Amino acid sequence: MNKPVKQHLIDPEICIRCYTCEMSCPIEAIVHDGSNVVVDADKCNFCMDCIPVCPTGSIDEWRVVNTPYTLEEQFGFTELPPQEDLGQDEASTGLEALDDAMAALLADAHKGAGGKAKAPASATKPSVNMYTLGKPATAKVQGNYRLTNDDGHDVRHIILDFGGQPFPALEGQSIGIIPPGTSADGKPHLPRLYSISSPRDGERANYNNLSLTVKREEGGLCSNYVCDLKKGDEVQVTGPFGATFLMPDDPSARLLMICTGTGSAPMRAFTMRRQRTVGEKNGGMLMFFGARSPGALPYFGPLGKVPERLLHKHLVFSRVEGQPKEYVQDRMRSEEDAVAEMLQDPKTHIYICGLRGMEEGVEQAFTNIAESFGQQWTALRDTLRTEGRYHVETY
Repeated sequence: MNKPVKQHLIDPEICIRCYTCEMSCPIEAIVHDGSNVVVDADKCNFCMDCIPVCPTGSIDEWRVVNTPYTLEEQFGFTELPPQEDLGQDEASTGLEALDDAMAALLADAHKGAGGKAKAPASATKPSVNMYTLGKPATAKVQGNYRLTNDDGHDVRHIILDFGGQPFPALEGQSIGIIPPGTSADGKPHLPRLYSISSPRDGERANYNNLSLTVKREEGGLCSNYVCDLKKGDEVQVTGPFGATFLMPDDPSARLLMICTGTGSAPMRAFTMRRQRTVGEKNGGMLMFFGARSPGALPYFGPLGKVPERLLHKHLVFSRVEGQPKEYVQDRMRSEEDAVAEMLQDPKTHIYICGLRGMEEGVEQAFTNIAESFGQQWTALRDTLRTEGRYHVETY
């Protein structure tokens, strides 16, 4: 019998096919086909460079096996296989291979977005990876609307119609857009991911469409392509992706949402879902939304029309002339009592979305607020994550 070995796997249900892990692997042990991103057991040396960069935690999966799964087997996975029954002694021998240095790296990665995510217990089970690189869906552009009035922040609201192709997507999921053309080495471009900003029944209720919130990036291949799309244009789409950054279906659940820029996309989807389904009988939502100025804040006008009884809004600006700089973490501290009350409520779910640079400040604010009622934030955060009530997607 072969000696048991530990194998590094990627969860195909949670993976959002952002390919960040593949680009981060120094020995090219991570590869993809038209459907899945996988780890080559013959190359992987457990350096762990791929762990901290994964925004979903899907990269952090392991199995103790007698014979490693081949690339072909992994490409065929739609979900992770269960742990093989190797016997107590054999399994223990394999697990001991996870040494102290690796465990320390894992612990560090799990501090933020790299931590293993878990969907809310009441969330609807999502459809994942229905359309792949090998077999993408074709969507038609229904509309392209500018959301901002700031020369340095061109943010667009893009509506895509899937016609007769089924494309079931939940709030909090993402899709991939495949830019046309090829790279310098002649290979087709990989998809770029964008969070869905409409609820599950569509941008227009009961129509097979969805919306995206996309910022034009200087030199950005896909963002410029998407922001320049015209009504009637066709785009190639993969997905949907994501099985954890989902909203609870429990109307009494409370949502604490912290976002910057286009990180508002899933928050808009959550809010619209609540507006259409629960009315006044809901647990309520609290949002901290940061931008440079009102002109650079996507959906500034529509947000003002959402009733406070449904969504309590803190719109925070860092570059308004004549006013001191303020960031979301600053407003969280000034609203310490409200945030502390929600942190202590077992019905609260936390969602953080935006640029990765926001994480440190938000984490420190949570640390300070948790200390105000005698809790250690890291322990509370890990409990929330285990219960499917702490969700982070930063980029």
